[in-house]
Order: sequence, then structure tokens, then C-alpha cells
Amino acid sequence: MIEVKNLTKRYGKFTALDGISLKVEPGQVYGLIGYNGAGKTTLLKTAAGVYRSNGGHILFDGEHIFDNAKMKAQLFYVPDDIYFTPYSSMNKMADFYNGYYANFSFDTFRSLTSVFGLDPAKPLNGFSKGMQRQAELVLGMATNPRFLLLDESFDGLDPQKRQMIKNLVIEYAKERGAHVIISSHNLHDLGDMCDRFGLINGKKLALEHDMSVFDNDYVKFRMAFAEGDEKTEADFSDVELRKFSADGRLITVTVRGDADEAMAKIKEKAPVYLEKFPLSIEEIFMEEVEGVDYDFTEIFR
Repeated sequence: MIEVKNLTKRYGKFTALDGISLKVEPGQVYGLIGYNGAGKTTLLKTAAGVYRSNGGHILFDGEHIFDNAKMKAQLFYVPDDIYFTPYSSMNKMADFYNGYYANFSFDTFRSLTSVFGLDPAKPLNGFSKGMQRQAELVLGMATNPRFLLLDESFDGLDPQKRQMIKNLVIEYAKERGAHVIISSHNLHDLGDMCDRFGLINGKKLALEHDMSVFDNDYVKFRMAFAEGDEKTEADFSDVELRKFSADGRLITVTVRGDADEAMAKIKEKAPVYLEKFPLSIEEIFMEEVEGVDYDFTEIFR
């Protein structure tokens, strides 16, 4: 299990992460979402043992990762900023990683290289950004990691390759019981592949949720009442509203909590039309970051 316990990371006087806690179970794909600069990369680099935390702990099966060669041999981190040694090819990088990872599989390497249509003999500096990202993922999967950390791994990929990577990661996690954390600022990428996700906002974990109960905890209701039966937000004080809007007789509310309970309370108000819609991850993200106040007044002075 990956356990992040009250993690704090600072750069000088700047605090990038403030008291973040989360868990990733075996076989689980954990999606880490947040706007650019929210701290996703800092969390992953600290989890990978690249950075030392200023407070709290990150434990892999109960062991600290920093300066722990045994645990790092079971971990592979694919960063957002891919780097390969100069003039290297995938074949040369495979030999390089084989020297550090005891479980490196050349059979897996060759199979995945073929699946992604990559030429392992060509110089990697001639690959596009998307191809370099695929190459690093192939190399990472060939190490047979128990812990796989992926940072913005869909950047520069076409839809077909995105889906291939999603399927590969999901299958690997389930079959091997691997622990996967994948970050993205593009919420479309994570919605259909993650078992659980966490939203980093304001240096903290603002929201954490299992996808299995996702639909019942965040819902949107559209309704209309009979002419003359006008409703205001105050009429819904018994419902846990996140947002209320009225357009003529059509009222739309966003609810966080028990959807069935909310619907029962709304039905008591006798709407002539009532429909329930699940919120997408994008809508939930916007709901949760809505309160963040960005002050641009000083920029153009």
C-alpha cells in the first residue's frame, strides 16, 4: 500500500503541499487532479523519492521511500519532463534500466514496443514528445513495477494512443496488483480509468472520492413548478445545495450528498417536472475550485 500521511513540502518560504493524506491500495488506479501548479508534480516527485518532505511521511508497504534502494527498485516514475541520456535509443535505455531493475523483462519491452509502433533502434531525440512519452512508459512497464507513478502521461498523445495507455495501465494494475498514481489537469483523461481520485486545491487535498459511489454523491436536478408557484433558493434550505439557478420557471440545483434523499425532499415541493443528472468530473472540479479567488488587479498596473 502507498500511504501519504500529512505530507508537507516547502521550497524556501513557499509551501507547495500542506498536510496531504491519501492511500492507494493494491490493484488501484488513483487519479490525482488539479490545475497546473496545484502541486501534483511535487507530490509525485516526493513520492518517488526525488524530493525529501518537510513534514509527514510517504510509506510504500510501511517503508519510507527516500534513500531506500530496495523500494525504489520496485517503483517507476514517468515524469512530465521526459529525459533520456544523449544519443540514446529505446534499446540502449532498455539495457540501462536492465542494470537497475532486477525484474526488467526484454520480452515485455519488445512486445510493447511493437504494440505502440515504436522503432527501438532510432535515436529518441528524433521522437516527438508524444512518442517519447510512450517510449518511457514502455520502458517503465518493462521493469514490472509494483508502484507506478505517472505525471501528465497523456500530453501530446492522439486519442487512439491515449486509450491504449488507459487500457494498458488498468489491465496491469488489476493483473499484477500494482499501485498506480496518475496525475492530469485534463479531467477527461481520468474519468474512465481511475478507481479513486483526489483533487488538490490550495495546497491541500480538497476532495477525495471513490468512483464507485461518485454518481450518488454529486448530482444535478432540473425542475419546474406550476405557474404561480415560484420558488427561490430559500425554499430549498432543507437540501444541501452547492448551486442554485433559475431561468424563468426552470430551476437547476447542484447537490452534494445523498441523491435519493435530496430527490425525496424536492418531490415534497410538488414540481411538475423533475429530472436528475450525474455531474461529470469536470463539473465537480469546477464546483470545488469555484471559491478560489484569483486577483488579477495588480497584473496590468
